[in-house]
Amino acid sequence: MAARLIRTTVGIVGAGPCGLMLAHLLARAGIDSVAVDIRTRQRIECTPRAGILEEGSARLLAESGVSDQVHSRGTPHGGIELRFGGESHRIDFEALVGGRVWLYPQTAVFADLADARVRDGGDIRFGVTDARVVDLARDRPGILFADADGVDHEVRCDVLVGADGSRGVCRGSVPERARTHYFREYPFAWFGVLVEAPPSAPELVYTHSERGFALVSQRSDTVQRLYFQCDPAEDPADWSDGRIWAELQDRVHGRDGFGLREGPVIEKSVLPFRSFVCEPMRYGSMVLAGDAAHTVPPTGAKGLNLALADARVLAEVIERVVAKGDRNLLDDYGTQALDRVWRVQHFSYWMTTMLHCAPGASDFDVRRQRGELEAVTKSTSASAYLAESYIGACFDVPRRL
Repeated sequence: MAARLIRTTVGIVGAGPCGLMLAHLLARAGIDSVAVDIRTRQRIECTPRAGILEEGSARLLAESGVSDQVHSRGTPHGGIELRFGGESHRIDFEALVGGRVWLYPQTAVFADLADARVRDGGDIRFGVTDARVVDLARDRPGILFADADGVDHEVRCDVLVGADGSRGVCRGSVPERARTHYFREYPFAWFGVLVEAPPSAPELVYTHSERGFALVSQRSDTVQRLYFQCDPAEDPADWSDGRIWAELQDRVHGRDGFGLREGPVIEKSVLPFRSFVCEPMRYGSMVLAGDAAHTVPPTGAKGLNLALADARVLAEVIERVVAKGDRNLLDDYGTQALDRVWRVQHFSYWMTTMLHCAPGASDFDVRRQRGELEAVTKSTSASAYLAESYIGACFDVPRRL
């Protein structure tokens, strides 16, 4: 049986926050799209991810008509704590740069976007199989897939967007000669746990200790997300609840008496990470967005925010492409997006190397990091740079909703 043909202006591979935000913004501009994803909606919605939104990301969700739940259900954070030497030092975003971030899980962002696309009649195909992209260098690129019932489909579009993550099919479909990969591997990972316990602190606590990095984060009044630096080969099964809590308490312990409020560990995993950028972000009629184009260490809480920023810039560029009938304008997307991407890469790398202990680090290395943290917390200018970067103010580009 011949594949069912679907004709649309923009075909999107990947229906996570990046792909759905792009589809939503295009619809507001009167541009039709089809988004497909090999994952089911339930699987995406139940995968724990980052929980910090820059002010610009929160505004984008609310002002574009997705949802205002980030403001009604999310929690505003006016700063973070940098903890080292057994003491906490607050970086006050509001006092330093007049801004804040929002604690609002990525799963909630996805649910808001998915609900908005259903509300607006968007065409999203979850749970597809055998997805691949074809004819990328031609005027009518295509997405081939089978739906949940096993029926073959062929999407033909004017612009194809790869928003299918770092392990998706789109980036790998670009010939190696046509792309350059920039990346840095890190010799450590995060051991992440979800625990049933009340919050241990009102805001995120980034901890540098001689035993390695730890992060105290929040999710709700009863469930918290905590992390500590570990070897990428660590097996979560080797860690009992007692061992996990002992390691976390040792890393945050200090003379100020700060400690964590404990409870049952309900989920644990090891999260390797790296810094990565693919250039250019366009090949023929396809562009890459979100994790398909770049990934950052989670230390700076930038992955989701970068993906939403890509969608915002790309939607405006595609609107110009459609209005003028000139596909070469797609090059403007990479020019704008990569400026932000590389500045965010710098910030995330800086935060990561300042707070983590590299394997084999000498006493000098550890004390030098302490000196850097002292310099950041004792200098108003240095604290302001961290604050401005964390809330995303210095990465913002003009936006049109």
